[in-house]
Amino acid sequence: MKLVDHFQHGLAAPICLTWELTYACNLACAHCLSSSGRRDPRELSTAECQAVIDELQRMQVFYVNIGGGEPTVRRDFWDLVDYAVAHQVGVKFSTNGVRLTRSRAAWLAGTDYVDVQVSLDGATEEVNDAVRGPGSFATAWRAMEYLAEAGFSGFKLSVVATRHNIGQLDEFRRIAEKFGAQLRITRLRPSGRGADVWDELHPTAEQQRRLYEWLLEHGENVLTGDSFFHLNALGSTPLPGLNLCGAGRVVCLIDPVGDVYACPFAIHDEFLAGNVRDPGGFTAVWRESELFARLRQPQTGGACTSCSAYDSCRGGCMAAKFFTGLPLSGPDPECVKGNGERALALAGAAPRPDKDHSRRTPVPLGMPTARAGVPDRACDTSPLAGFRP
Repeated sequence: MKLVDHFQHGLAAPICLTWELTYACNLACAHCLSSSGRRDPRELSTAECQAVIDELQRMQVFYVNIGGGEPTVRRDFWDLVDYAVAHQVGVKFSTNGVRLTRSRAAWLAGTDYVDVQVSLDGATEEVNDAVRGPGSFATAWRAMEYLAEAGFSGFKLSVVATRHNIGQLDEFRRIAEKFGAQLRITRLRPSGRGADVWDELHPTAEQQRRLYEWLLEHGENVLTGDSFFHLNALGSTPLPGLNLCGAGRVVCLIDPVGDVYACPFAIHDEFLAGNVRDPGGFTAVWRESELFARLRQPQTGGACTSCSAYDSCRGGCMAAKFFTGLPLSGPDPECVKGNGERALALAGAAPRPDKDHSRRTPVPLGMPTARAGVPDRACDTSPLAGFRP
Protein backbone atom coordinates (compact mmCIF):
# COMPACT_ATOMS: atom_id res chain seq x y z
CA MET A 1 0.00 0.00 0.00
CA LYS A 2 1.28 3.47 -0.90
CA LEU A 3 1.85 5.89 1.97
CA VAL A 4 -0.78 8.25 0.57
CA ASP A 5 -3.31 5.39 0.50
CA HIS A 6 -2.64 4.76 4.18
CA PHE A 7 -3.00 8.45 5.07
CA GLN A 8 -6.32 8.90 3.31
CA HIS A 9 -8.03 6.65 5.87
CA GLY A 10 -6.75 8.76 8.76
CA LEU A 11 -4.29 8.14 11.58
CA ALA A 12 -4.68 7.62 15.33
CA ALA A 13 -3.17 11.08 15.87
CA PRO A 14 -2.58 14.00 13.52
CA ILE A 15 0.84 14.34 11.93
CA CYS A 16 0.51 18.09 11.83
CA LEU A 17 -1.75 19.91 14.25
CA THR A 18 -2.28 23.64 13.83
CA TRP A 19 -3.31 25.52 16.95
CA GLU A 20 -4.34 29.15 16.84
CA LEU A 21 -3.87 30.35 20.40
CA THR A 22 -5.50 33.75 19.93
CA TYR A 23 -7.33 35.85 17.36
CA ALA A 24 -5.62 38.95 18.75
CA CYS A 25 -3.18 40.53 16.32
CA ASN A 26 -1.40 43.84 15.88
CA LEU A 27 -1.74 43.52 12.10
CA ALA A 28 -4.72 43.27 9.77
CA CYS A 29 -3.26 41.34 6.83
CA ALA A 30 -5.49 41.50 3.77
CA HIS A 31 -5.35 37.73 3.23
CA CYS A 32 -5.58 36.56 6.87
CA LEU A 33 -7.05 33.05 6.89
CA SER A 34 -8.68 33.52 10.30
CA SER A 35 -9.80 37.16 9.92
CA SER A 36 -7.82 37.91 13.07
CA GLY A 37 -7.53 41.14 14.99
CA ARG A 38 -9.62 41.10 18.18
CA ARG A 39 -9.11 38.74 21.10
CA ASP A 40 -12.07 36.47 21.84
CA PRO A 41 -12.97 36.56 25.57
CA ARG A 42 -13.78 32.83 25.40
CA GLU A 43 -10.13 31.91 24.69
CA LEU A 44 -8.86 28.73 26.29
CA SER A 45 -7.27 29.49 29.64
CA THR A 46 -3.68 28.61 30.47
CA ALA A 47 -4.85 25.51 32.36
CA GLU A 48 -7.05 24.43 29.45
CA CYS A 49 -4.16 24.88 27.02
CA GLN A 50 -1.94 22.78 29.27
CA ALA A 51 -4.62 20.07 29.33
CA VAL A 52 -4.63 20.00 25.53
CA ILE A 53 -0.84 19.67 25.54
CA ASP A 54 -1.15 16.77 27.98
CA GLU A 55 -3.51 15.08 25.50
CA LEU A 56 -1.12 15.65 22.61
CA GLN A 57 1.65 14.06 24.65
CA ARG A 58 -0.50 11.00 25.35
CA MET A 59 -1.40 10.78 21.64
CA GLN A 60 2.32 11.04 20.79
CA VAL A 61 1.88 14.08 18.55
CA PHE A 62 5.44 15.05 17.62
CA TYR A 63 4.92 18.77 17.27
CA VAL A 64 2.28 21.46 16.94
CA ASN A 65 2.14 24.47 14.62
CA ILE A 66 1.09 27.45 16.72
CA GLY A 67 -0.36 30.53 15.10
CA GLY A 68 -3.14 33.05 15.40
CA GLY A 69 -3.61 35.93 15.28
CA GLU A 70 -0.23 36.80 16.67
CA PRO A 71 0.37 34.07 19.28
CA THR A 72 3.14 35.92 21.10
CA VAL A 73 0.74 38.58 22.38
CA ARG A 74 -0.79 36.06 24.78
CA ARG A 75 0.84 36.82 28.11
CA ASP A 76 1.26 33.10 28.81
CA PHE A 77 2.67 32.25 25.37
CA TRP A 78 6.28 31.63 26.39
CA ASP A 79 5.15 29.62 29.40
CA LEU A 80 3.02 27.44 27.14
CA VAL A 81 6.00 26.87 24.82
CA ASP A 82 8.03 25.80 27.85
CA TYR A 83 5.24 23.51 29.01
CA ALA A 84 4.90 21.85 25.61
CA VAL A 85 8.63 21.19 25.27
CA ALA A 86 8.76 19.80 28.81
CA HIS A 87 5.98 17.39 27.79
CA GLN A 88 7.71 16.12 24.63
CA VAL A 89 5.57 18.15 22.23
CA GLY A 90 7.71 20.18 19.87
CA VAL A 91 6.57 23.69 18.90
CA LYS A 92 6.76 25.55 15.62
CA PHE A 93 5.17 28.96 15.87
CA SER A 94 4.44 31.65 13.30
CA THR A 95 4.97 35.29 14.14
CA ASN A 96 5.09 38.70 12.52
CA GLY A 97 8.02 39.42 14.85
CA VAL A 98 6.43 42.10 17.01
CA ARG A 99 7.38 40.44 20.32
CA LEU A 100 10.79 39.03 19.34
CA THR A 101 13.35 40.99 21.32
CA ARG A 102 17.08 40.27 21.40
CA SER A 103 16.76 38.53 24.74
CA ARG A 104 13.82 36.43 23.57
CA ALA A 105 15.70 35.46 20.40
CA ALA A 106 18.59 34.29 22.57
CA TRP A 107 16.17 32.27 24.71
CA LEU A 108 14.72 30.64 21.60
CA ALA A 109 18.18 29.84 20.23
CA GLY A 110 18.93 27.95 23.44
CA THR A 111 15.64 26.05 23.60
CA ASP A 112 15.36 22.60 22.03
CA TYR A 113 12.38 21.42 19.97
CA VAL A 114 11.24 24.94 19.12
CA ASP A 115 11.16 26.42 15.64
CA VAL A 116 10.13 29.88 14.50
CA GLN A 117 8.45 31.04 11.29
CA VAL A 118 8.70 34.75 10.54
CA SER A 119 6.05 35.88 8.07
CA LEU A 120 7.02 38.11 5.14
CA ASP A 121 4.91 38.41 2.00
CA GLY A 122 7.14 40.70 0.01
CA ALA A 123 10.89 40.77 -0.52
CA THR A 124 10.60 44.55 -0.49
CA GLU A 125 8.81 46.86 1.91
CA GLU A 126 6.51 48.12 -0.84
CA VAL A 127 5.18 44.68 -1.79
CA ASN A 128 4.99 43.30 1.77
CA ASP A 129 3.39 46.27 3.48
CA ALA A 130 0.69 46.56 0.83
CA VAL A 131 -0.66 43.22 2.10
CA ARG A 132 0.49 43.04 5.72
CA GLY A 133 0.33 46.70 6.73
CA PRO A 134 2.71 49.67 7.14
CA GLY A 135 5.76 48.89 9.25
CA SER A 136 5.35 45.10 9.05
CA PHE A 137 8.38 44.60 6.79
CA ALA A 138 10.66 46.46 9.20
CA THR A 139 9.26 44.52 12.17
CA ALA A 140 9.84 41.13 10.51
CA TRP A 141 13.32 42.15 9.30
CA ARG A 142 14.34 43.19 12.81
CA ALA A 143 13.08 39.88 14.22
CA MET A 144 15.16 37.95 11.68
CA GLU A 145 18.21 40.04 12.57
CA TYR A 146 17.76 39.20 16.24
CA LEU A 147 17.35 35.48 15.52
CA ALA A 148 20.46 35.45 13.31
CA GLU A 149 22.49 37.39 15.90
CA ALA A 150 21.44 34.86 18.54
CA GLY A 151 22.70 32.00 16.39
CA PHE A 152 19.27 30.55 15.65
CA SER A 153 20.06 28.89 12.34
CA GLY A 154 17.38 27.29 10.23
CA PHE A 155 14.40 29.31 11.41
CA LYS A 156 11.79 29.70 8.68
CA LEU A 157 11.08 32.66 6.43
CA SER A 158 7.41 32.03 5.63
CA VAL A 159 5.95 33.49 2.43
CA VAL A 160 2.42 33.31 1.05
CA ALA A 161 2.72 33.24 -2.74
CA THR A 162 0.73 36.06 -4.36
CA ARG A 163 0.43 37.68 -7.75
CA HIS A 164 2.68 40.48 -6.53
CA ASN A 165 5.57 38.47 -5.08
CA ILE A 166 5.99 35.52 -7.47
CA GLY A 167 8.57 37.62 -9.30
CA GLN A 168 10.56 37.97 -6.05
CA LEU A 169 11.26 34.27 -5.43
CA ASP A 170 15.01 34.66 -5.99
CA GLU A 171 15.05 37.66 -3.64
CA PHE A 172 13.24 35.69 -0.94
CA ARG A 173 15.85 32.96 -1.31
CA ARG A 174 18.67 35.49 -0.89
CA ILE A 175 17.00 36.96 2.22
CA ALA A 176 16.72 33.48 3.75
CA GLU A 177 20.39 32.81 2.98
CA LYS A 178 21.39 36.16 4.47
CA PHE A 179 19.86 35.24 7.83
CA GLY A 180 20.71 31.53 7.78
CA ALA A 181 17.00 30.74 7.51
CA GLN A 182 15.04 28.23 5.44
CA LEU A 183 12.55 29.53 2.91
CA ARG A 184 8.96 28.30 3.25
CA ILE A 185 6.42 29.10 0.54
CA THR A 186 2.72 28.43 0.98
CA ARG A 187 -0.39 28.85 -1.10
CA LEU A 188 -2.87 31.70 -0.84
CA ARG A 189 -6.30 30.36 0.05
CA PRO A 190 -9.64 32.16 -0.32
CA SER A 191 -10.32 31.75 3.41
CA GLY A 192 -11.05 34.39 6.06
CA ARG A 193 -10.24 37.85 4.71
CA GLY A 194 -8.45 36.06 1.90
CA ALA A 195 -11.87 35.46 0.33
CA ASP A 196 -12.16 39.19 -0.35
CA VAL A 197 -8.80 39.52 -2.09
CA TRP A 198 -8.35 36.10 -3.70
CA ASP A 199 -9.40 37.24 -7.17
CA GLU A 200 -6.90 40.07 -6.97
CA LEU A 201 -4.00 38.27 -5.28
CA HIS A 202 -3.92 34.63 -6.35
CA PRO A 203 -1.21 33.88 -8.94
CA THR A 204 -2.12 33.78 -12.60
CA ALA A 205 -1.84 30.58 -14.64
CA GLU A 206 1.46 31.80 -16.08
CA GLN A 207 2.78 32.58 -12.59
CA GLN A 208 1.77 29.13 -11.36
CA ARG A 209 3.86 27.56 -14.11
CA ARG A 210 6.74 29.86 -13.21
CA LEU A 211 6.42 28.84 -9.54
CA TYR A 212 6.37 25.15 -10.47
CA GLU A 213 9.49 25.48 -12.60
CA TRP A 214 11.24 27.56 -9.93
CA LEU A 215 10.49 24.95 -7.28
CA LEU A 216 11.83 22.19 -9.51
CA GLU A 217 15.06 24.13 -10.00
CA HIS A 218 15.54 25.63 -6.54
CA GLY A 219 13.12 23.81 -4.26
CA GLU A 220 15.44 21.21 -2.77
CA ASN A 221 15.83 23.26 0.41
CA VAL A 222 12.49 25.10 0.16
CA LEU A 223 9.56 23.97 2.30
CA THR A 224 6.10 23.89 0.74
CA GLY A 225 4.23 21.25 2.77
CA ASP A 226 1.26 20.16 0.69
CA SER A 227 0.54 23.68 -0.60
CA PHE A 228 1.20 23.13 -4.28
CA PHE A 229 0.35 19.53 -5.09
CA HIS A 230 -2.20 20.87 -7.60
CA LEU A 231 0.80 22.07 -9.67
CA ASN A 232 2.01 18.50 -10.18
CA ALA A 233 -0.23 18.25 -13.24
CA LEU A 234 2.14 20.64 -15.03
CA GLY A 235 4.84 18.03 -15.54
CA SER A 236 6.12 14.55 -14.97
CA THR A 237 8.29 15.57 -11.99
CA PRO A 238 6.23 15.83 -8.78
CA LEU A 239 6.92 18.45 -6.16
CA PRO A 240 7.90 17.26 -2.66
CA GLY A 241 5.08 16.84 -0.19
CA LEU A 242 1.84 14.93 0.26
CA ASN A 243 -0.29 15.04 -2.90
CA LEU A 244 -3.47 14.62 -0.93
CA CYS A 245 -5.84 16.84 1.00
CA GLY A 246 -5.06 15.82 4.59
CA ALA A 247 -8.07 17.53 6.18
CA GLY A 248 -9.35 15.41 9.04
CA ARG A 249 -7.01 12.62 8.00
CA VAL A 250 -3.56 13.77 9.05
CA VAL A 251 -4.15 17.47 9.87
CA CYS A 252 -6.68 19.62 11.68
CA LEU A 253 -6.98 22.95 13.49
CA ILE A 254 -7.74 23.93 17.07
CA ASP A 255 -8.92 27.54 17.25
CA PRO A 256 -8.54 29.92 20.23
CA VAL A 257 -11.86 28.93 21.81
CA GLY A 258 -11.17 25.20 21.43
CA ASP A 259 -13.21 24.51 18.30
CA VAL A 260 -11.64 21.80 16.13
CA TYR A 261 -11.84 22.18 12.36
CA ALA A 262 -10.85 19.69 9.69
CA CYS A 263 -8.38 22.08 8.09
CA PRO A 264 -6.48 25.25 9.06
CA PHE A 265 -7.80 26.84 5.86
CA ALA A 266 -11.45 25.95 6.40
CA ILE A 267 -12.60 27.81 9.50
CA HIS A 268 -16.31 27.44 8.80
CA ASP A 269 -19.14 25.64 10.57
CA GLU A 270 -19.30 23.24 7.61
CA PHE A 271 -15.95 21.80 8.76
CA LEU A 272 -16.41 22.04 12.54
CA ALA A 273 -15.81 18.64 14.16
CA GLY A 274 -16.20 19.47 17.87
CA ASN A 275 -14.55 21.30 20.73
CA VAL A 276 -11.73 20.34 23.09
CA ARG A 277 -13.97 21.35 25.99
CA ASP A 278 -16.44 18.59 25.04
CA PRO A 279 -16.35 15.28 26.97
CA GLY A 280 -13.35 13.27 25.84
CA GLY A 281 -11.43 16.39 24.81
CA PHE A 282 -9.41 16.65 21.63
CA THR A 283 -8.76 12.91 21.52
CA ALA A 284 -12.46 12.13 21.21
CA VAL A 285 -12.93 14.75 18.50
CA TRP A 286 -10.04 13.40 16.44
CA ARG A 287 -11.00 9.73 16.78
CA GLU A 288 -14.80 9.84 16.98
CA SER A 289 -16.00 12.88 15.03
CA GLU A 290 -18.64 12.08 12.40
CA LEU A 291 -17.13 14.72 10.13
CA PHE A 292 -13.65 13.24 10.32
CA ALA A 293 -15.03 9.73 9.79
CA ARG A 294 -16.74 10.97 6.63
CA LEU A 295 -13.60 12.68 5.34
CA ARG A 296 -11.63 9.46 5.90
CA GLN A 297 -13.94 7.49 3.62
CA PRO A 298 -12.86 6.88 0.00
CA GLN A 299 -13.58 10.01 -2.01
CA THR A 300 -15.12 9.81 -5.47
CA GLY A 301 -13.02 12.56 -7.02
CA GLY A 302 -15.88 13.37 -9.37
CA ALA A 303 -15.02 14.25 -12.94
CA CYS A 304 -11.38 14.75 -11.92
CA THR A 305 -10.81 10.99 -11.82
CA SER A 306 -10.93 10.92 -15.63
CA CYS A 307 -8.04 13.39 -15.81
CA SER A 308 -4.60 11.97 -16.57
CA ALA A 309 -3.16 14.07 -13.73
CA TYR A 310 -5.58 12.90 -11.03
CA ASP A 311 -3.04 10.69 -9.26
CA SER A 312 -0.74 13.72 -9.01
CA CYS A 313 -3.17 16.30 -7.63
CA ARG A 314 -6.14 14.27 -6.28
CA GLY A 315 -8.52 17.09 -7.14
CA GLY A 316 -6.69 19.81 -5.23
CA CYS A 317 -7.53 21.79 -2.10
CA MET A 318 -10.84 21.29 -0.28
CA ALA A 319 -10.85 24.77 1.26
CA ALA A 320 -10.03 26.49 -2.03
CA LYS A 321 -12.95 24.71 -3.67
CA PHE A 322 -15.41 25.40 -0.87
CA PHE A 323 -14.72 29.13 -0.56
CA THR A 324 -14.94 29.69 -4.33
CA GLY A 325 -18.30 27.93 -4.61
CA LEU A 326 -17.06 24.73 -6.24
CA PRO A 327 -18.21 21.27 -5.13
CA LEU A 328 -15.70 19.31 -3.06
CA SER A 329 -15.78 16.61 -5.73
CA GLY A 330 -14.95 19.16 -8.41
CA PRO A 331 -11.67 20.60 -9.67
CA ASP A 332 -9.40 22.95 -7.76
CA PRO A 333 -10.16 26.59 -8.72
CA GLU A 334 -6.50 26.92 -9.75
CA CYS A 335 -6.46 23.66 -11.72
CA VAL A 336 -3.56 24.00 -14.13
CA LYS A 337 -5.56 22.17 -16.81
CA GLY A 338 -8.06 25.02 -16.86
CA ASN A 339 -10.89 22.92 -15.41
CA GLY A 340 -11.21 25.17 -12.37
CA GLU A 341 -11.60 28.29 -14.45
CA ARG A 342 -14.38 26.66 -16.46
CA ALA A 343 -16.07 25.40 -13.29
CA LEU A 344 -15.89 28.85 -11.68
CA ALA A 345 -17.72 30.34 -14.66
CA LEU A 346 -20.66 28.04 -13.88
CA ALA A 347 -20.48 28.17 -10.08
CA GLY A 348 -23.09 29.82 -7.94
CA ALA A 349 -22.46 32.17 -5.04
CA ALA A 350 -19.51 31.09 -2.89
CA PRO A 351 -20.09 30.51 0.85
CA ARG A 352 -18.87 33.41 2.92
CA PRO A 353 -16.41 32.85 5.78
CA ASP A 354 -18.60 32.87 8.88
CA LYS A 355 -16.01 34.00 11.46
CA ASP A 356 -14.67 37.54 11.62
CA HIS A 357 -12.43 38.94 14.36
CA SER A 358 -11.20 41.95 12.41
CA ARG A 359 -10.54 45.15 14.29
CA ARG A 360 -12.25 48.40 13.45
CA THR A 361 -9.33 50.57 14.53
CA PRO A 362 -5.62 50.04 13.83
CA VAL A 363 -3.08 49.12 16.48
CA PRO A 364 0.33 50.82 16.12
CA LEU A 365 3.27 48.62 15.26
CA GLY A 366 6.45 48.55 17.27
CA MET A 367 8.25 46.54 19.90
CA PRO A 368 6.09 46.61 23.05
CA THR A 369 7.40 47.01 26.57
CA ALA A 370 5.57 46.01 29.74
CA ARG A 371 3.71 48.75 31.58
CA ALA A 372 3.90 48.29 35.33
CA GLY A 373 0.63 47.69 37.10
CA VAL A 374 -1.47 47.26 33.95
CA PRO A 375 -2.90 43.76 33.57
CA ASP A 376 -3.31 42.01 30.23
CA ARG A 377 -6.90 40.84 30.54
CA ALA A 378 -8.20 38.03 28.34
CA CYS A 379 -11.24 40.10 27.38
CA ASP A 380 -9.33 43.18 26.25
CA THR A 381 -9.99 43.85 22.57
CA SER A 382 -6.56 45.34 21.95
CA PRO A 383 -4.07 42.62 20.96
CA LEU A 384 -1.35 44.52 22.76
CA ALA A 385 -3.33 45.21 25.91
CA GLY A 386 -0.99 45.88 28.81
CA PHE A 387 1.84 47.04 26.57
CA ARG A 388 2.90 50.23 24.87
CA PRO A 389 5.06 50.54 21.73
